[in-house]
Amino acid sequence: MKIVFIFGGSGYIATNLINCFLKENIFDKVIVCDIKKTEIKNPKVEFYNIDVRKPININIVNTNIDKEKSWIFNFAAIHREPGHEPHEYYETNILGAENVCEFAEKIGINNIFFTSSIAPYGQSLEQKTEKSLLEPVTPYGISKAIAEKIHMIWQAKEKNRRLIICRPAVIYGPKDPGNILRMIKAIKKNMFFIPGKPNIIKAYGYIYGLVDSIIFTMNKKNENIIIYNYAECPLLNLKEMVNVVLKFLNIKRFIPVVPMFLLLPVSKIIQLLSLNKLKDFHPVRVKKAGFPTNIKPEYLITNNFEFKYDFETSLKDWKNKSPEDFN
Repeated sequence: MKIVFIFGGSGYIATNLINCFLKENIFDKVIVCDIKKTEIKNPKVEFYNIDVRKPININIVNTNIDKEKSWIFNFAAIHREPGHEPHEYYETNILGAENVCEFAEKIGINNIFFTSSIAPYGQSLEQKTEKSLLEPVTPYGISKAIAEKIHMIWQAKEKNRRLIICRPAVIYGPKDPGNILRMIKAIKKNMFFIPGKPNIIKAYGYIYGLVDSIIFTMNKKNENIIIYNYAECPLLNLKEMVNVVLKFLNIKRFIPVVPMFLLLPVSKIIQLLSLNKLKDFHPVRVKKAGFPTNIKPEYLITNNFEFKYDFETSLKDWKNKSPEDFN
């Protein structure tokens, strides 16, 4: 029996991936492991309340697992910055990696897919590829870089083990209330301005393109370890993205550019006056918004992966699938 264990399986990326697995009939059983119950209702899906910070004990009774074709996915993470104490990133992301790998050892499954992040690249004005040096500067980025190494140590112990590490950019799509939708709604309400410079690139990835890349790399059966970035190709700079959104909304409007030397002091004052209630205007988030994340998915480009979704196409697809998101 082909089984997939998905840690952090109730999250946004995992939910969309599970729906793909079910639609394509890729696995006989899907085991969702999370501290939050999955909303997916399907006879093939089983839920286990699992906290990856603790040793993992899942008893699959009377099940003959095909250990060469079954998979473990590790999506479990604390990622929002700011929002957590430094030790929380380390506890969840590092202990989680150790416990998931220990579970893989115990159950004997030879395939792990781990979602890392672009945060381990750190802050740089240069374009980053999979071959770039990791220089993380935040607890989240550091914890993810360490988690990558933990998974790589697991893979190196046995020559028949496969490991795929994906470093996704900001992911968006239907039912996701994240940065891209916030930008679209702010533009619609005439409450958006470009932070910093209009020509910076903020890497982004459409959820269905990311899912396609996961299936694509899983099918690379002759490669025991794959590390790849996921961002759309080509990427638009921030001003170009805003122009696409204006066209998408059928709006003609001037969008101002506000330099960071003005934004940062204002964000600090607002944060003090709001007593930390305005999380989206936190100085850390403002600084991140004005800093480029120019991520190149070189592995996928080299291996002829088909990027189906440019930014404009993704917005049209999103609206077609979930028009209520834009109300």
